Amino acid sequence: MRTENVILPLAPAGEATERPISIAIVAMGGQGGGVLTGWIVKLAEDAGWVAQSTSVPGVAQRTGATIYYVEMMRAANGRKPILAQMPTPGDVDIVLASEFMEAGRSILRGIVTPDRTTLIASSHRSLAIAEKSAPGQGIADSVPVDDAVRATARKWIVFDMNALATRNGSVISASLFGALAGSGALPFEKSAFHAVIQADGKGVTASIKTFDAAFDRAVAGGDVESTAVDPPVVEAPTASGDPRASRLLVQLHETLPEVAWPIARAGLAKVVDYQDERYGREYLDTLGIVAATDRALGGGERAYALTFNAAKYLSNAMTYDDVIRVADLKTRSARRLRIEKEVGVGEQQILHTTEYMHPRMEEVAGVLPEWLGLWLQGRPRLYAWLDRRVSKGRRVRTYSLIWFVVLYVLGGMQGLRRRSLRHATEIAHRDAWLTFATEMARKNYDLGVEVLKCRRLIKGYSDTHARGLSKFDRIMAVIPRIQDRPDAADWVRRLRDIATKFADTDELDGAIKTVESFC
Repeated sequence: MRTENVILPLAPAGEATERPISIAIVAMGGQGGGVLTGWIVKLAEDAGWVAQSTSVPGVAQRTGATIYYVEMMRAANGRKPILAQMPTPGDVDIVLASEFMEAGRSILRGIVTPDRTTLIASSHRSLAIAEKSAPGQGIADSVPVDDAVRATARKWIVFDMNALATRNGSVISASLFGALAGSGALPFEKSAFHAVIQADGKGVTASIKTFDAAFDRAVAGGDVESTAVDPPVVEAPTASGDPRASRLLVQLHETLPEVAWPIARAGLAKVVDYQDERYGREYLDTLGIVAATDRALGGGERAYALTFNAAKYLSNAMTYDDVIRVADLKTRSARRLRIEKEVGVGEQQILHTTEYMHPRMEEVAGVLPEWLGLWLQGRPRLYAWLDRRVSKGRRVRTYSLIWFVVLYVLGGMQGLRRRSLRHATEIAHRDAWLTFATEMARKNYDLGVEVLKCRRLIKGYSDTHARGLSKFDRIMAVIPRIQDRPDAADWVRRLRDIATKFADTDELDGAIKTVESFC
């Protein structure tokens, strides 16, 4: 049999054991992963090596990091090597991770191995969308990643490189570059790393300072630090900076037990900021009724848990997110300053924000006077016709003149809120919830407290609010059937925990069926 294939002699350029140095970099948008990759490539090329870099971009808004991959190798006998374009599991020498959970994902991908890989990672956390948007406490446990780092990496250097960069006026890419130099994983002198940063010409002084600090930390032994992320704790003020709330502090102290003062002061400040002083007085009047019931039930023996939780969740119930609230928050100067700080806007730079908004007819009807909103809801065909024209996604340039004026005017419509359909609906729901909670407390104090805590399920705006309200209603419907059970409070707590843990309702519906099976 004759073959037409032409076989060319391809002699190896070096020994069979000769291989390039492979480096994988996982970084989120805005953290300088591309800059760090460019520095590493230039470092190799300045030394006469052949280097190649590739990248696979992740998804925006912190649902995935970009993977940069660098291979470098000395040319042999004038021949340039053929370098790979993607990291191969089990064959990566160095992994650089700009955030701790990204280090964990690198381990899951198999590119960190105990026989080869030096893992360099920052121990700080940048929470993912799933962690931020979870109905309850959604922050992932980083302890398993701590353990995995020690078990899978040949050598690890892990410390808070983001904080180090911030202290020295630079960015995390300079910290990672310094830790890479201090690790000894690359055969280049420290001066060569300095030369690369200096040649870049941007923020050289701060970058060198950050590099040196990270280098010293890596040489000293950058071991895995504690990376646990606790939910932010906001200390309740002893007095409000808002004089409208401060004028109501006397009433607060006279009507509520002392154990509830801190949380009630924070709730009062929130309610007054949301609407006005009269609304703050309504908050205290409503809370005072719960406190009186609590005292009559001997709540002092239980640290007035009924009053404490009412103070916390009543303020949330009274500061629901409507069109007016959303517009107000988006046009506040404090929000713009926070965004400028987060993205690092310089003095010579201009900030523009584009936001995606998808209002429904429910939101539009909710801000209308109660009689008009009810009139529209009573005419389904007209309501549906309007909804088809309103319920569309819009990209809004918040700080453009037209859109800022529109949002600013909407945000200033607080005086119309009390007459709106949404306000009437929310107040009726609030009063029914508090009445039900106190009724349950008279039968079972702990059950009444759990009913109050279920209010945490209702939050957000539009579809998010609708989903939370649906879960809340499901749990409230079950409680009358189990209220006489001694473990009723425990079951309500379990149902609430399930509702906060899972975004959909499948698991909650399954748990409710379990409860119904023994009712």
